Amino acid sequence: REGERKDRRSHKMKSAGEVVIGDGGFVFALEKRGYVKAGPWTPEATVTHPEAVRQLHREFLRAGSNVMQAFTFYASDDKLENRANMSLEVASEGDALVAGGVSQTPSYLSCKSETEVKAIFKKQLEVFMKKNVDFLIAEYFEHVEEAEWAVQVLKTSGKPVAASLCIGPEGDMHGISPGECAVRLVKAGAQIVGVNCHFDPMTCVKAVKMMKEGVEKAGLKAHYMVQPLAYHTPDCNCQGFIDLPEFPFGLEPRILTRWDMHKYAREAYKAGIRFIGGCCGFEPYHIRAVAEELASERGIIPPGSEKHGMWGSGLEMHTKPWVRARARRDYWEQLMPASGRPKCPSFSTPEADQI
Repeated sequence: REGERKDRRSHKMKSAGEVVIGDGGFVFALEKRGYVKAGPWTPEATVTHPEAVRQLHREFLRAGSNVMQAFTFYASDDKLENRANMSLEVASEGDALVAGGVSQTPSYLSCKSETEVKAIFKKQLEVFMKKNVDFLIAEYFEHVEEAEWAVQVLKTSGKPVAASLCIGPEGDMHGISPGECAVRLVKAGAQIVGVNCHFDPMTCVKAVKMMKEGVEKAGLKAHYMVQPLAYHTPDCNCQGFIDLPEFPFGLEPRILTRWDMHKYAREAYKAGIRFIGGCCGFEPYHIRAVAEELASERGIIPPGSEKHGMWGSGLEMHTKPWVRARARRDYWEQLMPASGRPKCPSFSTPEADQI
């Protein structure tokens, strides 16, 4: 049965063309739904409310994702005991690939040794190997050194390894440029490199472009991935949205529309990025927009588009003629949405200025 599952997934990936679409940000989505505690951001919902996690996987699958990433963010022993995994089950429902992920550890930030940090990754890897995931992701690393350690551990599995840093164009927390970070990750054994979280889509695409330039200049080869925030972050510094006054409970006015996601997907594709997904703030409808924008490249339309229609064509059935007139691409592409909040500032007001 396992062999049959792999054959089906292989067929599915071939039918999806050259673009792989990831899923979205589980900790933020499940926090909004009442299953994750903001602050620790740990995935105990896989144990306490498995059906909620399962359902979110299904929604991303229906929206067009063909990678189900196990909900194991911050699931190292120094954050939480990792015990559950629903992604394999849901992936089989839609013949998607399954990725097991590790992320930055409190142990590294508290200056524990390379041996101690790698031991944490090794313990997580054992679980993923038992579950026989399709590939592995080292994601959400602020320091390239720790990401290198993670990649070095994950590559011992013999499975494909992706490495994704939560950095912007300014580089990691030690100022190491995106290009140099990418080179180091490829040399450590990563076949796919990129960025996730902390910044908006266009900022993340810019950072991955810098990675690509660095890798090519070094005479190396890699594939590229991007999984950004679903929030506008033009006023962020090098540490990203966690420094915004609105983090984490007041970010809704910054959220991207589905039409912004169409633009993001196209820009990422034009940049040569072929693993395109999302992180914090991404909901299934955002992923559906990415899948719809890249429908011609993938050769498929996601099941979640059946009720939606490309570019809102379902509005043609609306009772009001002025709403029916909005069932076209150019209307939504040219729209500049308002926040709806009186006296809403363009950028956030620093906390010190509110006192």
